[in-house]
Parts: sequence; C-alpha cells; structure tokens
Amino acid sequence: MRVLVTGSAGHLGEALMRTLRDSNHEAVGLDVLPSPFTDIVGSIADRAVVRNAMHRVDAVLHAATLHKPHVATHSRQDFVDTNITGTIYLIQRVGRDMRERGQGRILITGSIAGFIPGTFNAVYNGTKAFIDSFSFALRNELKDTGVTVSCLMPGATETDFFRRADLLDTKVGQEEKDDPRDVARVGFEAMMKGEGDVVSGWKNKVQSAIANVTPAGVLAEQHRKQMEPGSGKKS
Repeated sequence: MRVLVTGSAGHLGEALMRTLRDSNHEAVGLDVLPSPFTDIVGSIADRAVVRNAMHRVDAVLHAATLHKPHVATHSRQDFVDTNITGTIYLIQRVGRDMRERGQGRILITGSIAGFIPGTFNAVYNGTKAFIDSFSFALRNELKDTGVTVSCLMPGATETDFFRRADLLDTKVGQEEKDDPRDVARVGFEAMMKGEGDVVSGWKNKVQSAIANVTPAGVLAEQHRKQMEPGSGKKS
C-alpha cells in the first residue's frame, strides 16, 4: 500500500512514517520542512505540490496541522490557513480521486480540543472543532463509495513544543502526555479497520465523553485553568 503522510517532519508525522515502514508499506512523507522522513518538501496549501504527491496513493494520513503549542509561535491566520484551508483543499482533492477509483483510506488528525471551548486558545480549538466536524461529515458523504474517512483525536502529546513555546508554566504543559508512537499506532490501526473516529488514551476518552454532556461555559472555565499563564505549579 502506498501511503502519503502529511506533516512527516513533526513528531506525530514521524511516528506515522515509522509505523508504516515497520508494517512494510510504501510511505511518502510531505512537509514544509526537510527531514529524514520527508520525501516531498512543500505545503499542503500548494495545489501543485498536492497534485504531484497524490500520484498512485492508496491512503492519506493527514497530520500536517498546527497544534496547541504552535499558539506561541504562529499567527491566528496561520492556524486558519493550515488547519482549515489546507485541510479542505487536500482532503477534497484526495476524496475526489479516491471516489473515482472506488477505493481509498483517509486518516485526518483532529483533536479532543475540538469538543472544548479553548479559553486562551480560542482560534486553535476552533480550527480543531472544524476538522472534527469536517471529518465526520465527509465520512458520511463517502459511505458506500469504497472510501473510508477516520478521524484521530489525541489529547496533549509529548513533544518539545511546550518548552519551545514557553508553556511549561501552564498546567497542561506540566502534566503527563501521550507518546506520539502510541498515538500513531492507534490512528493507523483505526484507519485500516475503517473506523470513523478514535480517541487515543483512556484519559482523553473520559475527557471527550464528559465534554459531550458538560455546558460550554463550564468547559471554557476548565480550559482556562489548564491554559492560563502561570496556572502550573511553581518550581
């Protein structure tokens, strides 16, 4: 199986590339940054790059999105351009090609943040809410076409982004996080089974379940306690 992985230079993208190669699949990495796991250097927002990357692809694992720690290093418009505009173009192009062939697999990286009003991360959580909803809707649109759409929704993942983004004084920056390798494995297995959505990690499963029955105002206040600068323990 030939698989395109977007965001291959990132922690999750690299973990997905390793998972695919360990499973003897032909993995093609796409990222704006060169890396040992990047075969094509370019942006998902560049239509020519996407067209070239899609050659003979059987599955797409879309991990090229900006994440919570990027809030400190990227503009609000960057989040919209990458997480929303780039995702729409990439996935709609992929979906059309796969539907015409009558087969294909798509894994989109959403987040449990999409269920929660993101105080101090309003734009980030908003873009993730879009990705989650977009994935669920597209899966329904493509049912009975031979194309499956899976949405991987992790929580906070262990990377050095929290240190680089100066978020170590926040509660979320100090708490234990998921291993990208575990998140990648869960997402890949869900895609191969054709599952609609998967939340990685038992704590994240509990959090997402609670979010579905908790008033938005309460969730927003809880998020404030997690992300407000200085909310972590003082060393």
